[in-house]
Amino acid sequence: MLLTTQRTRIEILKPEDSHLLVSFYQQNREYLAPWEPIRATEYYTEEYWRSAVDTHQQHFAQGSGFHFVALTPERDQVIGVVNFTNVVRGVFQACFLGYCISKPFEGQGYMTEILEATIDYLFTEQKLHRIMANYIPDNKGSERVLEKLGFEREGYAKRYLKIAGQWQDHILMSKINPLVE
Repeated sequence: MLLTTQRTRIEILKPEDSHLLVSFYQQNREYLAPWEPIRATEYYTEEYWRSAVDTHQQHFAQGSGFHFVALTPERDQVIGVVNFTNVVRGVFQACFLGYCISKPFEGQGYMTEILEATIDYLFTEQKLHRIMANYIPDNKGSERVLEKLGFEREGYAKRYLKIAGQWQDHILMSKINPLVE
């Protein structure tokens, strides 16, 4: 699976490429810490990511999750990660969106570019009806990206997820596929 944008190539990685994610998460450990759960030491190892990427391949094959990795055109550095998880079919046709970007690429429009391509894939190829995304109210960068992409606020959830060791409130957003009736 390969999607391309003007500045990136977006893939579902294979286990032999797991070293790319190890580098990404090791290099961005402190930068991402305020927006993620507290991670065990093993999270930053090749063994962990080889297993995770294998599971991501299975999710893709089953249509139950789409774990995209955006790379530089040279394929030597991860720009960002976009996960569409908990895909529910049937009458719901929806999933949850999570994403993060490498600090050197922040604030340059990369995440918007990557999300436009991956959301288009989920809406046109997978025919999902709804993508849900949630963010901590202090995360103004995520707020701007989601609003720019046409996500709409649907609610406010108190103590929704345990992020950085604390139960954090979240703004609940979603984007409806205009192509699916």
